[in-house]
Amino acid sequence: MGLRERFAGLREPWRPSHARLAIPVVLIIVITIVDILVPEDIHLGPLLVIAPAITAFFAGPWMTGLVAALAVMAQAGIAVLRDRDELFSANHQAQIVALVLVGSSLVIFCALRERHRRELAQVRSVAEAAQHVLLWPLPDWIGPLRIASLYLSAEDEAQIGGDLYAASRVDGGTRVMIGDVRGKGLAAIGEAALLLGAFREAAHQHTTLPALAAALEQSISRYQADFEPQDESGEGFVTILLLEVPDEGPITRMTSCGHPAPLLLSPGHSITTPSLHPAPPLGVSSTSPADYTVDVVSFESGDTLVLYTDGVIEARDQDGNFYPFAERATQWTDNSPEALLHHIRRDLLAHAGGRLDDDAALIAIRRPAIAHATPPRRGQPRRRLPPQLR
Repeated sequence: MGLRERFAGLREPWRPSHARLAIPVVLIIVITIVDILVPEDIHLGPLLVIAPAITAFFAGPWMTGLVAALAVMAQAGIAVLRDRDELFSANHQAQIVALVLVGSSLVIFCALRERHRRELAQVRSVAEAAQHVLLWPLPDWIGPLRIASLYLSAEDEAQIGGDLYAASRVDGGTRVMIGDVRGKGLAAIGEAALLLGAFREAAHQHTTLPALAAALEQSISRYQADFEPQDESGEGFVTILLLEVPDEGPITRMTSCGHPAPLLLSPGHSITTPSLHPAPPLGVSSTSPADYTVDVVSFESGDTLVLYTDGVIEARDQDGNFYPFAERATQWTDNSPEALLHHIRRDLLAHAGGRLDDDAALIAIRRPAIAHATPPRRGQPRRRLPPQLR
């Protein structure tokens, strides 16, 4: 960016930061006038450093440098107006040099801060792109089901980690997977990407959940060593929960591979936890379709299934208490999937003090009442929560 572009930025349309600029400018004017009027043995010039210091809080390096230059000019003006000979006195020269040094330091600080902001914005952009590539955003409707998803990362600037979810339409129903890869970092993300790709392909090729689970186990076993750190060889595994929700019939089929059972929310503040027969997590042992169990669970119209990873139930408060997930979710059984996850997100973060120790993923699936069991037509606007409530 050249000088012309930089100075052009100073002529941009009026913004709130321009209004805040009046504060340091007024300070410079007030300090200058008062310093000229007070007795000669009182020197208020050193207070001029406050002006560029305040500017550095809300403006960039160019604006901060401009205010610092005004402060230096004000200090020189004080010396001239008091006594022309004072401009060359040791006292005023020391004050001017101090202002130049402090102002230059603030300009450097602002430049480094702006650079960090740009790098951070780029990292966030890459993280968002990675999230959309790996965790495809789930639509509001999948067949006759209304669905919402939520991902909370334990890392400040990360958008995705070792937790995963996916959904796919198959003949006569919908298949959903939620899982949790042991570990963190790039290894966990790589293994999550492997499993997501395997599910999206295998979900259409196998007629039963045990066959699908066995296919995912083969994919994990085949490539697991490529993602595990050398010091953790043979210790990796993935817990997953597979769901199959037929379009017709008030049931859902589930196969668990070491993953927590979902919550079943029914109208009227009723919550139950289905009893499942879990198989070992993926990557622990070689298994066949016969080693997996299909559990059939009632899923009536108006019910909502909440799938989650252990980052939700293992979140602790400052006293070390786990998040009482089922107890808290009881009050939101009649909410839509989007509103339900919004309430859970807000309540979970409040319980954990604003930050989780582990990634957390949630999916809410509702089978609407018969009168509302069809998704909106193409072109019809969908009711969505505003961004601040998502």
